[in-house]
Formats: sequence, structure tokens, C-alpha cells
Amino acid sequence: VKDNEVEEEEKSEDIKEEEHKPESEDWAIFRADGVEIQLNLKQRLERERNENDTVEKYNDDAEQYFIGKLRVTENLAWMCGTKTRRYNVPKYGYSSGLSRQTPNLLCSHIPHNQLNQIIFSFLFSLVPQNPTTDNTPPPAAPFNHRIVSAKPNQISNFYTINWQEVLGGGRFGQVHKCVENSSGLTFAAKVIKARSQKEKEMVKNEIQVMNNLDHANLIQLYAAYESRNDIILVLEYVDGGELFDRIIDENYTLMELDTVMFIRQICEGLQHMHKMYILHLDLKPENILCVSRATNKIKIIDFGLARIYKPREKLRVNFGTPEFLSPEVINYDFVSFNTDMWSLGVITYMLLSGLCPFLGDDDNATLNNILACQWSFEEQEFIETSEEAKDFISKLLIVNKSWRMGASEALRHPWLSDSVLHHRLYTKKTMCRSVFCFVFDCLCVTLLLFWY
Repeated sequence: VKDNEVEEEEKSEDIKEEEHKPESEDWAIFRADGVEIQLNLKQRLERERNENDTVEKYNDDAEQYFIGKLRVTENLAWMCGTKTRRYNVPKYGYSSGLSRQTPNLLCSHIPHNQLNQIIFSFLFSLVPQNPTTDNTPPPAAPFNHRIVSAKPNQISNFYTINWQEVLGGGRFGQVHKCVENSSGLTFAAKVIKARSQKEKEMVKNEIQVMNNLDHANLIQLYAAYESRNDIILVLEYVDGGELFDRIIDENYTLMELDTVMFIRQICEGLQHMHKMYILHLDLKPENILCVSRATNKIKIIDFGLARIYKPREKLRVNFGTPEFLSPEVINYDFVSFNTDMWSLGVITYMLLSGLCPFLGDDDNATLNNILACQWSFEEQEFIETSEEAKDFISKLLIVNKSWRMGASEALRHPWLSDSVLHHRLYTKKTMCRSVFCFVFDCLCVTLLLFWY
């Protein structure tokens, strides 16, 4: 009798399992903490396709992004930037297998049996990676510092350039990845258009400047080749991307302590440049590269507008990027080491807030804001910023350049040097991460229930 009862119980359990078993690949099973949730993806996708309210479209004054119901929260899952006072680069949505297309288009291209994997990869992409708190300098270039001159040789005889892979670009031309045939080392080939003699002299000035710079936070020059229409600089290769691209495009939670590390390294690079009597004169986030995506190490690049500074010879310049120009450059006044420090103040403000302090409706409005030194700490963006950070910025964004901190003084400022402050910022950072993990867990449960 007992054997019959056991057999009946086993049959009953088998029947229950068959009842709950997905009938086809249109089903997906989500398991979490011992709980199984079965979703009929086919029915859900068909229902989503028939709904008219799936897509919200932002107004025409902003970047035209489509945001679907899969959005978790506007601030966490998708962040849209508009061209107001915010930095003039849209903040694209975080994605991992997901794009900014409408959910209808998205779902129609995703096999049902892969959708659960994509959902979870998207969710876990929202968890910030642990940024390093290592204060050691970035790795040096894989070659000794050398004195370079432009050689009248074909670069193709010595390097294999990947013309399809563009690492960056600008007013000068493009940067491509390349490999030295003899050593197998990877470099960045900066192709600069230089047809006239004046253009060639400008590039040779960049070479001369880089010959004087040997520092871990400054990109290093390996070789140069000159042809009829261009000059190609072979540079140290780093693959972490631009500082602002990293912050905007990836799932990266930028805390004040991270900004301290970035700014301190920029100051150390500027300190070396100024000791060598060289002004960068085009310091901005696009000209700061991250060494890798796993660390906070950076290198300053692009010395195309840099100048060798001779204090007895008054130097004026009339170039640069509007948002980062100092008042003396706009007024065509004499520049000095502290001209770079103004740009550092703007970068610091932007890293801490995501805002440009002087950005106007157009370039003229921006320049007028700079000349009037019209800026303030936006209450919402700086509500959790330390007073030391605000003081640091206030001692850089000063119209009179002689009153600004120099690079050495900036490195001694408490915001960059006070270990007690850094410990406080680190504690705050870890607490924020704990809160984020709690919120993330709640979002996971909410999204699972939504799909169920």
C-alpha cells in the first residue's frame, strides 16, 4: 500500500511538472533565490507590438531619442542630454545588447530564447564597476623617451596601419591604430594634413614640444614621417578612450574621489609641462585619455596648439575651444602658465557637476560669460560636493591670471592632498555604492514582476 502511495505521489509530481513546463522556446524561465518565474515571451511581445503607447519621443529641442517601456528609470537606464548649459555632448543610454531603437524594432530582431539573457545582461550593466583608488602613476610608454624628427620615408615600409579603425579625429585629421612591423608593438598613427609650409612648421612645432616632455601622464612620441600632403606622428597607444566618452557612454558612477584622482594626475602632467616651459593651451576633456577602462589613470594628449613659453617674450594666442578659453586668450592678452590652470578649473567644474560653467546659447554668449566671469555653483548639482572642491575651483576661475593657483600650488591644495578628506570621500563613496546595490535589487524584482 505504501509503495502504491509513493508511486501515486511521484505521478502527481510529474503531472505538476508537465503542467508548468514551457511548451516551446517562446517561454523563458527566470530563477532567483529559489523562485521560478515563467514568462510567455511570445504573448508578451505580441501584446507590446500592439500597444501604441510603447514609445515616448522627446521634443524637437532635445536630442531625438526613443525610450521604451523597458526603461527602468530615466536617470539610471537612459540619460538624455540637451544642448542647454550642459556639456554639448548628448548622454547616451546605457546599453548591453540593447540600442536606442524603439522596443518594437528591438523585439522583432531578438530571438525569443535570447531575450531573457539580454534582459539580465542589461540589468547587470547598470551595476557600477569598482574604480581603483590606486594613487600610483599610470604605466610608462613601452619605449624609452626619444628625440624625434620627421623622416622623409614612407610609413608603410615600417608600420601596418589599420585605416578602417579610427581611434579619434579633429581639425588635424584622424588617428588610426598601427603596428610596427619589426617589433610587433601597437601604436597610434596621428595623420595630420600638412600641405603648405606653414602647416608643416606647425606640426614640427608639435614634435619639438613632445621631444621635451617625458612624463607618465603625458602621451609619448615614438616616430614621425613626412610626405607631400601630410605628416604622420607615431604615438604611444592607450585604449581606455577619452575621459568624457568613458563617463558618458559607459556605466560609470563618477564620485568626487574619482574626480580628485583625475584632476591630481592632470595637475602632475601640467606641473611637468610648466617646468619645461611649455603651455598646452588646449586643455579639455577630449584631450585627456584613460589608459584603460579598468583604472582611473589618464594621459594628456594633443600638443598641436602647445607653445614653448619664454617669459621675456610676451606670447599671445587666438585659438582654442570656446568653453575652455581663458579671459586673457579672448582679450588677446599675454598668456602664461596660469592660462592652462583656468582650463583645469573648467574641467574640474564639469567633472563634479556635468555642467559647463560658462556655456551660453552660442559661442559669443559663452565668450561674454567668460569675460564677465559669470558662474556659480548650481545648487542641485553641487549639493553633495565638498567645500574643499568648491574652494579649489574658486581659486582657478579668476579673471586675473596672476591670482590663480599654479600647478604646484594646486597639488598642495587640501582637496588634492588631504588624506583625511580623501578617507571621508572614500567612506561616502562606499556608502553610496551600498545604497545603489539595494536600489538595484529592488529594480530587478520590479522588472521581473513587470515582465511576469
